[in-house]
Amino acid sequence: MEVGESMIWNIHQRELPVSAQQAGALLDTVAEPGNPLWPADQWPALALDRPLQVGADGGHGTIRYACTAYEPGRTVEFTFAPSMPFAGAHTFEIIDRGEYGCVIRHLVVARAREPRGWLLWTFAIRWLHDAVIEELLDRAATAVGHPPAEPARWSPWVRMLRRSLDRVHAAVPVD
Repeated sequence: MEVGESMIWNIHQRELPVSAQQAGALLDTVAEPGNPLWPADQWPALALDRPLQVGADGGHGTIRYACTAYEPGRTVEFTFAPSMPFAGAHTFEIIDRGEYGCVIRHLVVARAREPRGWLLWTFAIRWLHDAVIEELLDRAATAVGHPPAEPARWSPWVRMLRRSLDRVHAAVPVD
């Protein structure tokens, strides 16, 4: 398999029984410190070098990206930095379903720039990504007054990856 041939498609979404405006206002806070969406108590915080807007650079943990599209209350697109082993973007969007509420969706569309990127995605990043996004969706539902009946739980693989990462981070001195 050629590296350029393998696409990464990953989608998570949650129906919310609230207006798209209410969910969109919540989405607009995703990069603010202490926001109700990002599970910073369990994961590295999503941080940008300026308020959420096109051109803001940042990321979470070692994942680096820039905001390349932003429509307040509707869509936020982050494109992976050239230093990342992936080319592509991840996007949050609010889909208005009228009287039925709305859907908050997160989509990753990327390709591995090198074999290491494909391996990292397949064996580690995908699992960690799925866990953090499901927690984010749980937090979105809770923030609008409709907490999930069964909150997301980490798989044994995610717990093992997190323990490994925590040990690496503890061993690396901070300047």
